[in-house]
Amino acid sequence: MTGEVTSLWRHPIKSHGREAVQSVTMTPGQTMPGDRVWAVAHEASKADGSDWVPCANFSRGAKAPQLMAIEAHTNGKSLTLSHPDRPELTFDPDHEVQAFLDWVKPLMPADRAASARIIRAPGRGMTDSDFPSISLCNMASNRAVGQKLDTDLSIHRWRGNIWFDGLPLWEEFDWIGREVQIGAVVFRVRERITRCLATTANPDTGQRDADTLGALETWGHQDFGVYAEVIRGGEISVGDKVHLL
Repeated sequence: MTGEVTSLWRHPIKSHGREAVQSVTMTPGQTMPGDRVWAVAHEASKADGSDWVPCANFSRGAKAPQLMAIEAHTNGKSLTLSHPDRPELTFDPDHEVQAFLDWVKPLMPADRAASARIIRAPGRGMTDSDFPSISLCNMASNRAVGQKLDTDLSIHRWRGNIWFDGLPLWEEFDWIGREVQIGAVVFRVRERITRCLATTANPDTGQRDADTLGALETWGHQDFGVYAEVIRGGEISVGDKVHLL
């Protein structure tokens, strides 16, 4: 069976924003360029940017659903963030941290640890996985969850990197341990992605309005999409074919 790439997305700051791209060049052992470059550590976190650390160290959509409605646009060293309840902000995440902290503060719940600093993971993106991963997501699976919820479910709830269509729902789960070619790039699919409360928030409003986890449970799991690693680099573009090797 052959699918087709429908969209490509990167998320410059972990859990803060999404940006569409038409094509991207992948490097073996790396995340998508521009994806999870920065992460926002909260005041209870000991993360200092010296190494990868788990997502519990960061401000994230699972605990602060309003973050899910942030959109991002990169321009050189600057990043522009927008949100339906905040004015647009353009800043340098490496040098203008306070501007960001002031901007994001109203979006954070009062009973959660406040955002405190922006850090990088050395030599990689700060993915949820402990290896530099690319998330592959199936449009058919998204439609199936939406049908369970009787709603047109936005793909942005899942924060996937590469979306494809033309394959059966949950086909991607059968790829674990196998290689997939998309465009010129070859991936090794490593594991399913277990989902959290972040997916219950509407990416347009930041309000929790859909029981995505309950819908997934009707299939006996809370997984959506798969994590893969790049083993042969090259370019991927919207419209490229997806082949299981």
